[in-house]
Amino acid sequence: MQEFHAELGVPLAPLTTFRLGGPAARLVTATTDDEVVRAVREADESGTPLLLLAGGSNLVIADEGFEGTVVRIATRGFALDGTRLELAAGENWSEAVARTVEAGLAGIECLAGIPGSAGATPVQNVGAYGQEVSATLTEVVAYDRRSGETVTLDNADCGFSYRHSRFKADPSRYVVLRVRFELEDADGLSAPLRYAETARLLGVEVGERVPAATARETVLKLRAGKGMVLDPEDHDTWSAGSFFTNPILDDADFAAFTARVHERLGADVAPPAFAAGEGRTKTSAAWLIDRAGFAKGYGEGPARISTKHTLALTNRGAATTADLLALAREVRDGVHEAFGVTLVNEPVTVGCAL
Repeated sequence: MQEFHAELGVPLAPLTTFRLGGPAARLVTATTDDEVVRAVREADESGTPLLLLAGGSNLVIADEGFEGTVVRIATRGFALDGTRLELAAGENWSEAVARTVEAGLAGIECLAGIPGSAGATPVQNVGAYGQEVSATLTEVVAYDRRSGETVTLDNADCGFSYRHSRFKADPSRYVVLRVRFELEDADGLSAPLRYAETARLLGVEVGERVPAATARETVLKLRAGKGMVLDPEDHDTWSAGSFFTNPILDDADFAAFTARVHERLGADVAPPAFAAGEGRTKTSAAWLIDRAGFAKGYGEGPARISTKHTLALTNRGAATTADLLALAREVRDGVHEAFGVTLVNEPVTVGCAL
């Protein structure tokens, strides 16, 4: 069997959207599912620490780097059979969305412009502008490191919830190889719009449909205006997108939070509130950050809040991971002091912690 070509001491920063992190002790690039499985199995059998990397859009890697094997998933594969879509884990997600819209299909058009790979989307249950991958995903093909076998998990097996999944809950078990979706042929129209800002910009009501290409273009404009579309020349996009998830509070915690808001901002101020299941309310992390005193552009060092969106922490070009984490802690602790709510980071930390 052919040996992998391994590179030693490879800088990981250029492989992430933050452009942060030290070197990998060993980097293997896998271009087929079999190579991914072989590389993972080899690391597991030798007891070598393992890091999976594809688009690098949701990683915060320590300045010291990673003392183990990094498997870069560079698999390719886009297969459309009617309304059924299969993507290899290494496929560029944003490009895949564009191709489904060009084919006249609906279901993921509002997930346009999200950086990273297709294989990462079920891990986070990626969502934006009223859509989540869990709404259209039918199956995930993954290598189960526990059993040593390749398995197929259907939607119900994936344990999806807000920005969470079975894969995120047990990150050392599954390696996503392929993702499958069931899209909709709506004669070129989008899925019903679920996000008020998108509908308002398009001049329609929530629940209405528009041409899928128009929905995609509108989302791309909205994301670009918030620095959420990758641009090497724009440091506001040197980020992981939204750094914190929107908090979901039970009734008691939301009541206590609302009382803190009234105490700090006035009795006439109502915090954002969205139903998140029985007895649970979701509020806005961006609103919390801003009202706690962290405005767009906040910070004086090389890591700062984006000038376009308070929810994005950015590398202004010379930051270290330590700089980024210091800013993240300042924001998290400031929000907790102001409102009693603890923000949770969305990106995965490697060799470091918030």
